[in-house]
Amino acid sequence: MTRKTDQRLRLTLRQLEVFAATAREGSTRAAAGRVARSQSAASASLADLEAALGTQLFDRIGRRLVLNEDGRSLLAKSVSLVEQAAELQAMFFAEHRAPLRIAASFTIGEYLMPDIVLRWKQDSPQARARLIIGNTADVISAVVGFDADVGFIEGRQTHPDLAVRQWLTDEMVLVAAPAHPLAGRPVGVRELAGAGWVLREEGSGTREATDRWLIKRLGPLDIELELGSSHAIKRVLASGVGIGCMSRYAVSDALEEGSLVELQTRLPREFRALSIVSHRERRPGHAMQEFVEYCRKFAAERPGRPLSRPRQRVHVLGETL
Repeated sequence: MTRKTDQRLRLTLRQLEVFAATAREGSTRAAAGRVARSQSAASASLADLEAALGTQLFDRIGRRLVLNEDGRSLLAKSVSLVEQAAELQAMFFAEHRAPLRIAASFTIGEYLMPDIVLRWKQDSPQARARLIIGNTADVISAVVGFDADVGFIEGRQTHPDLAVRQWLTDEMVLVAAPAHPLAGRPVGVRELAGAGWVLREEGSGTREATDRWLIKRLGPLDIELELGSSHAIKRVLASGVGIGCMSRYAVSDALEEGSLVELQTRLPREFRALSIVSHRERRPGHAMQEFVEYCRKFAAERPGRPLSRPRQRVHVLGETL
């Protein structure tokens, strides 16, 4: 007699939702707040899930729950299933429509993404988005950890869980105030090597590109200031302090206004790729697919050209547009 396999579903979306929240937060107490349940209910859901699967999904280290191998293999698919269920719900209840979570490194987030998101919103009035800005490492961490749906980075850093697609080409330029001693004339390598610099912080894509381009040609740089924002660097440079290496996208407005000028050097031009990153194992939702396609079409229409000066810039993490 052939034994029939039990085909009944043993997992629930609520269990998977609690599991994914616990993986992100590291405890059922914090996860309960994320999914609007009591801690006891969250703990019970997680216990029921582990019992249904016949395996533990976390290692218990003190009071913290850390994903083990089985848990890591389940996480991406759990997140995708819960988000697909949320999309189905949003089709009938607009108030449940979650915003698309976009993470962008500083240059992209401050000088490119706000304009793009606003134009996308104009074309798709029902769209909702939350723009999170950090350095390249922060963006990668957010996408890998499922805290962002899609990321935009300017560095070469990556992660084995990420799919990376080139998006735009950006040029690095050397800039200073018009009154700076090196402005308005040809500048030699020795003068650049002896100058004081104002640069982005280590870990940023702009700093990575700066070091890759300049250090092998100029040697160690005399860094007077390191700042975590391109906007702040432009203000310092415009005051006459130091010279900088920045994205052309970031300085196009300052060059147009005349608060900064591009230095004249014989260094070879330096370009870098701006990329779109997503989690390899995550099924992209409708909003993410639509937004990424919008960004790709936008790039195809403006190959290698800076955008017009954005109507709005975002400088605060977690700004909702």
